[in-house]
Amino acid sequence: MSKIAVIEDLTVQYDKNIVLERVNLTIEHDDFIGIIGPNGGGKTTLLKAILGLIPHKSGKICFYNRTGEEIPSLQIGYMPQNNSIDRSFPISVQEVVLSGLGGQNGLFGRPSKAQREATDEMLELLDLQALRKRPISQLSGGQLQRTFLGRALVTKPQLLILDEPNSYLDKESEGKLFDLMQELKLNAAILLVSHNIASVRAIAKSLACVNGTLHYHTNTNIPTECFYEFY
Repeated sequence: MSKIAVIEDLTVQYDKNIVLERVNLTIEHDDFIGIIGPNGGGKTTLLKAILGLIPHKSGKICFYNRTGEEIPSLQIGYMPQNNSIDRSFPISVQEVVLSGLGGQNGLFGRPSKAQREATDEMLELLDLQALRKRPISQLSGGQLQRTFLGRALVTKPQLLILDEPNSYLDKESEGKLFDLMQELKLNAAILLVSHNIASVRAIAKSLACVNGTLHYHTNTNIPTECFYEFY
C-alpha cells in the first residue's frame, strides 16, 4: 500500500521543554498502528501535531493521496479522550455527530440534506438511533464513546485517530468497539492510543512506542517485559 502520511525528524517544544524529539513515522493507507507509552511521554502531543493543533520546532509532516502525490491536508477523524469531554455541555447525540461536518458549512450553517443523511447513517451504524435526542450528560461511558466515534467517522476520514477509546468501557462494550475497528480499518488508516497494552497488541497491526521520541515496531509480537523495561 502507498503512504498516507510521513513524519520526518519532528521535534515539539513547550516553552523550553522538548516533549518530542526527532520523531519519524510513515503511515500507510492500510495501517492500524497502536501507540503506547507512559503518561507525559508525548503521545497526545504527537496526535495534536498530526492534527495541526500545535506547531513544531523542527521537522515536517507531509500528507499524500493514493497516487502518491503530496497534498496540503488530509481528511482526519479524531476521537478525543473521554475525560477531555465536557459532559455538561447542552448538546444531543445527533448534534454531536452532525458537528463532525461543521467545517463544511460553517459553525452556524444549516445542515444540508446530504449532511443529515450522513448523520442518520452514522447513528444507525453505531446503534445510536434511539438515543439521537438524548443529551450527552445522560449517556453511559460506552454510549458517549460511540457518539464521539460517530463524530470522527461521519466525514469518512482517510485517517482515524482514536485517543484512549476504550477508557471507561466494560468488557462487552470494549469488545464491540474493537469489532467495529476491524471493519473501519478497511477504509481508513487508524492510529489507536491506549494504555491497555494487551488490547492494543490484540487488535493493532504494528506498534509505535512514544516516550520523548518514537520507536516503531512492524508487528505487535514483542514480549510484555520489554514494554515495562523500555516504555
